[in-house]
Amino acid sequence: MSVVTRFAPSPTGFLHIGGARTALYNWLFAQHHRKYGDGGRFLLRIEDTDRKRSTQEAVDAIYDDLKWLGLDWDGDAVSQISRIERHKEVVHALLAEDKAYKCYCTPEELAEMREQARAEGRQARYDGRWRDRDPADAPSGIDPVIRLKAPTSGETVIEDLVQGDVTVSNQQLDDMVLMRGDGTPTYMLAVVVDDHDMGITHVIRGDDHLTNAFRQTQLFRSMEWETPMFAHIPLIHGPDGAKMSKRHGALGVEAYRDQGFLPEALRNYLLRLGWSHGDEELISTEQAIQWFGLDAVGRSPARFDFDKLTSLNGTYIRQTDNARLTDLVLSRLTETLEGGLAEEAHSRLNKGMDGLKERAKNLSELTDNSSFYAKKRPIDFNEQARNTLFDSDVLQRLGALRLVLADTDPWTVQAIEEEIRAFATEQGLKLGKVAQPIRAAVTGTNVSPGIFDVLEILGRDETLARFDDALLAAQ
Repeated sequence: MSVVTRFAPSPTGFLHIGGARTALYNWLFAQHHRKYGDGGRFLLRIEDTDRKRSTQEAVDAIYDDLKWLGLDWDGDAVSQISRIERHKEVVHALLAEDKAYKCYCTPEELAEMREQARAEGRQARYDGRWRDRDPADAPSGIDPVIRLKAPTSGETVIEDLVQGDVTVSNQQLDDMVLMRGDGTPTYMLAVVVDDHDMGITHVIRGDDHLTNAFRQTQLFRSMEWETPMFAHIPLIHGPDGAKMSKRHGALGVEAYRDQGFLPEALRNYLLRLGWSHGDEELISTEQAIQWFGLDAVGRSPARFDFDKLTSLNGTYIRQTDNARLTDLVLSRLTETLEGGLAEEAHSRLNKGMDGLKERAKNLSELTDNSSFYAKKRPIDFNEQARNTLFDSDVLQRLGALRLVLADTDPWTVQAIEEEIRAFATEQGLKLGKVAQPIRAAVTGTNVSPGIFDVLEILGRDETLARFDDALLAAQ
């Protein structure tokens, strides 16, 4: 069977990290069947029927976040609101077949039902009073809602691919509203019609939708449509076991992108939040497509561990091609670096990336640590660098070192190191007492990759010029 999955976010805010994992699982399931089965497609549907809260800005952000994550969808995204006439058509068909009915209950009557249910300790539900009532009894001035004639006996069973068989007594489910009094279809109706028309074979979503699945199954059966297979995955919890919230850290995908996480690292981490393949932790996209199956999704909520994600991201950074990291860092520096980039910025960053990426945990950190390669002269000095430089003995030492380095030839790591070590020995100083002022002068910071490598990458002329700037600034 050719598999068709879908991701159906509501554009009422950012793409939640849990939604990103749902999209990933749907994408991987479709990709797996495309490559190793009878075919697979991953569709995107924007569930924008809530016109008061839906915004185009949120729609665009969803597109951007999914593209950044590498979760490309097949065909054009479907706007649910554009299909409202089709939704109404299905409601009228149900009415014509006596599978739905008009309900003229007033808001006061519905409130009374809820109050009585609470008083009797029962679950609040509609009592079906208009189910078989003569429409001639309809009161004036009431725009009726249209409700499904749901089965009143027996059970509804869902053969869930993650949760197993889940059963509910039909007596616990009331006649859900399909169309509101103003003529707009409800979410429950629209989802079923759209899933049918889009040919969705597998609905993979959070287990907070499990109760919806019973009602949606009843509607599928009322329309005599094939019901898709359901797979309800546990939600993501914070480290303390509570549902993810702002107090646990960033919730939106965009925030992780801004903080400097690589998309492949975030995909890898989200994949392992609830799904496993033996003891594998580092899983490439190709491996994920090959291995992914719903049978390996657990039933217990996964706990989000920011430190673990950060560590995994650092691993991915160390494995990433230097040219790509250079482009990513330059893109960030272009937006943030005052005064613009030095002409040699790209070349220096690319040459220095091996030393930079070893200690970086995210792109933000990598950008901060590498900015000294990209800056135009004169560079600025942080507080630690100023404390190091603004000392008469250090300045005298730097002046003498400048003369030594001016005559260093060839300008290689080995030659530079030999000259500086010899200078330290002549001065009766430990190497750190010489290297740290050099670092402060040429990087403006107190932390950098190996200083001999830094000097080689900067080049003789730039190194000597930065020495001059530091000596001038300290006067």
